[in-house]
Amino acid sequence: MHPMKIFPYLYKASETFEEDDITITTLVTPNRFEVLRKLASRYEGPLSVTIHIPLPMSAGKYAPHTLQKNLLMLHALITNSPALTARADIHLVLSPFPRAFNTWRNLARLLARTAYILLLDVDFTPCTDWRASVRALLRDEENALAKRVREGTAALVLPAFEYMRQAEGINQDVFPRDKHDLVDLVHASRIVPFHASFAAGHNSTDYRRFYSAKLGEIYKVTQYQSAYEPYVVVRKDAGGWCDERFTGYGGNKAACLFEMHLSGISFYVLSDHFLIHQSHAYEEEARRSERRYNRKIHSDFKEEACLRYLKRFSDQGVLNTTNASNAKEECRKIKGIGKIVMQVNDNHFKCPT
Repeated sequence: MHPMKIFPYLYKASETFEEDDITITTLVTPNRFEVLRKLASRYEGPLSVTIHIPLPMSAGKYAPHTLQKNLLMLHALITNSPALTARADIHLVLSPFPRAFNTWRNLARLLARTAYILLLDVDFTPCTDWRASVRALLRDEENALAKRVREGTAALVLPAFEYMRQAEGINQDVFPRDKHDLVDLVHASRIVPFHASFAAGHNSTDYRRFYSAKLGEIYKVTQYQSAYEPYVVVRKDAGGWCDERFTGYGGNKAACLFEMHLSGISFYVLSDHFLIHQSHAYEEEARRSERRYNRKIHSDFKEEACLRYLKRFSDQGVLNTTNASNAKEECRKIKGIGKIVMQVNDNHFKCPT
């Protein structure tokens, strides 16, 4: 998308981190600067943050004074936050496109400086010390799941929640800090799974199992659906990036997770840990129009992604192995692709013309 100017590491974290640490990758606009500051103050690990500042127009020309104001706000944010100065790599994007979310996600992930990342929206609060738990897991050489995460064939899900009443979800300082307190608030109908009105987005996490899971349990997502969009810890260089045709609201993050799934990644839920959404108002008019746009490209995207991954697995000679099982299972559901899935094998694959 042009014109788009990218300035990697406009601000670079002063601390250094071990290669096997976990970087939160996220994206931020000027109206979320304070939310980013709070996230950095709570998370003691590294962050890779794409900051988008719009190139405002006036009489058909760029308005430099508005741009300068936003850059000064960004400088004040970084220099007045010890946590951001110490642990956040800030990558600046200047463009007139207000919500190129997947482009910004890819940039933050690409420029992360650790082997593992947590794909996160900035308005979610990590409520438990999941970082220590995951790092301990990944260092267990005998653990089969840890081996899969290290290899890039598994991702760890942090279940997402939100307050029923928007007013209760604004101040993260009062959010529950352990699962027991979270479940009490769920039973009191004060907290619910995130975006419960759109079940396909997070229901594959299986919240009933989450509530009843034993201490330390990690369970596999067994009912994957293509709209599933959890927040996951995954190898930075694992398969599946974000298709940048999706701009604005609606299906953009699900497209990222869909490609991860097709690439062979399975999802496993961390039952001791969770995230809570910090309430804020949405731009409803923009959401409606952008969802309509993204729906138009979604079916084409799924078909193209399926053919691309099936072709890749065929070329690699692994189409009939477990590496390709997610792609074959999911692509079989798509009209017109299912027949191809039934016909292909390791020695013969042709994309339809």
